[in-house]
Order: sequence, then C-alpha cells, then structure tokens
Amino acid sequence: MIQSETHILPASGEAHEIAPGVLWMQMPLPFKPDFVNVYAFLDDGGWTVVDTGIDTPQIREIWQALLAGPMAGAPVTRLIVTHHHLDHMGLAGWFQARGAELWTSRTAWLMARMSILDVQERPTPQAIAFWRASGMSAEMIAERSEERPFNMADASAPLPPGFRRLAEGETVEFGNRRWIIRMGEGHAPEHVTLWSLGDDLVIGGDQMLASISPNLGVYPNEPDADTVGAWLASCERLLSHARPEQLVLPGHRMPYRGLPTRLRQLVENQNAAIARLLNGLREEPRTTVGCFELLYRRMISKSEFGLALAEAVGHINHLRATGQVWPCGMTDDGAILWGA
Repeated sequence: MIQSETHILPASGEAHEIAPGVLWMQMPLPFKPDFVNVYAFLDDGGWTVVDTGIDTPQIREIWQALLAGPMAGAPVTRLIVTHHHLDHMGLAGWFQARGAELWTSRTAWLMARMSILDVQERPTPQAIAFWRASGMSAEMIAERSEERPFNMADASAPLPPGFRRLAEGETVEFGNRRWIIRMGEGHAPEHVTLWSLGDDLVIGGDQMLASISPNLGVYPNEPDADTVGAWLASCERLLSHARPEQLVLPGHRMPYRGLPTRLRQLVENQNAAIARLLNGLREEPRTTVGCFELLYRRMISKSEFGLALAEAVGHINHLRATGQVWPCGMTDDGAILWGA
C-alpha cells in the first residue's frame, strides 16, 4: 500500500527534518502543482541542496531566510538537480554564484543551458506546424502566434558553464550517506533518482510521485519522441530496486512509503489511458486534440491546454511507435487524423 508520511507540509520559509540530517522545504509555484519540494542534506562539509524552485524575488527571499535560519552555520557546497525543468533547475545558477558545485545529468544540464539561452519573442514556425498537425483550432493558433511564449529564462537564473556529471550506476556521497544513481526517462530525459545504500531514503524527483502522475509531454523540438514508452520502461526498471519500507522524497506533494505499489499503480494508470485511447481510435479517427476526452475524461481549460496537448502527443507517439495507430487522413485545417 501507499503510505504518505504524517508530517505537516512546511510553510513558506520553514524546514522540517524528515530524516536525520535531512530538511524538507517547499517553494511556491505560479502554476500547477502549486509547490515544488526541495531538500537539504547536512554532512561535515556543509549542505547539499536537492532542487531549487524557480527564480523569482519571492523564492530568493525564502532561500535567504532558510540560509540564515534553519541552514545557518554551514555553507551550501553542492547542488543536485534531478532534471532540467525550471521548477527544479531555476535557481541553479544563483547557487553556483554563491559557491555551490552543480551536480546533475549531462542531458539535464545541456537542455537547461540551451533553454535558458534560447529566448523566443514569438512562436517558431516549428511550433506552429506542431500545433496545426495536432489539431489546435485556427483561432487558437492565430492568438498564440501573436503572443510571446514563456521562456525558461523568464524564471531562471543565468546558468554558467561547468557542472559535475551524474551517470547511471555511479555511487556518490553526501549527507553522510552513500547513494547509487539510477536514471529515469519520459518526464524528462536522464532524470536523476538517488537511492541510499545505507538506509531507506530514495530521492525520486518527478519520476515517482505519490498522488499525481508526471506529465509525459512531447514538444516541437522533438515531435516524434515516445515519452510514454520511455517512462513505462523506466518504471519497470526502477521497480526491481524498490522496497516497501523506502521513504521516497518526491518533487511534489507528500513524501511516502510503498514504492513498489506506487510504481505498479503508475504503470497501470498509463496502461488504462492507452487502452481508452486505442479503443476510441478503433471507433473513429481523431486528431490529437480530439483525443483529449478519451485521455482526460474532463474538459481541458485554456490554461491547461498546452500541457494537455503535449501529453496527448506523447500517447499518440507511443501507439504509433508500437504499431497500433497510424495516420489515416487529414482535416481541412491540416491536422493529422489517427486511426487504429
């Protein structure tokens, strides 16, 4: 069974000791989910921080209060970032400027560095073609074409060159513990998870969440990616290392125990969504946007549309990669119709 820890959620600027020498903190987000978890591990050399939150004046103030309060007395010597998304990587450059060494996977660092440097004032032709092929309405395409996209640089500190690479199967030491690195895929490429070799702690990031499923989105920079297939394979691979008593420190929501059960649930939930999508496409061809009702079984608001589209493309790509759907036509607006 899944068992959430009975700890009270940390308030802004508070730190809760969730294990010996381990602080759990939360940083607010201006989008769903509302908070990202960050952690700090103390050893003789100082603090190792895991993930950062986004770069805003509010988040910097929260970190300053934490560094002067619960974390006072020892410097932050090391920052570990689980993956490249801005709610986890956004303040990495700020910590580096304060003297911390950045540890992350090579792909996470490259994607974050590229994304922070790639500032777009208008959507690219590739993005507009991606939207059109997926079935976004002409009205929404016209509206979005005139808007400035959100850029990672808008909420991320500049990321300087230089980092320490974390690789699959490597062992590292921090927080008076030895850890083995195991990579996840699907939600983000080369997503770092860390498994303590001396006690029951697992740093899960967004790869292994307790009460929500990670977004498995596909975007115009890699439009044919099979994120769903990569994530399902990761879950099966990580399941062989999971034990019920392990305490998972996730990127969002509550820490929990019962990791084997949770990994099986996550796989079952995705397989159920895949089955709904496949059954619907057997009845009639649909665009990717036309698959929303099959996948989500609720209305998708305008604010959710981008993430919903990205994940729907991921599911279509998985069915296409496994030979279960194929393009069978096109609408008058240039959207691909998918059939099974």
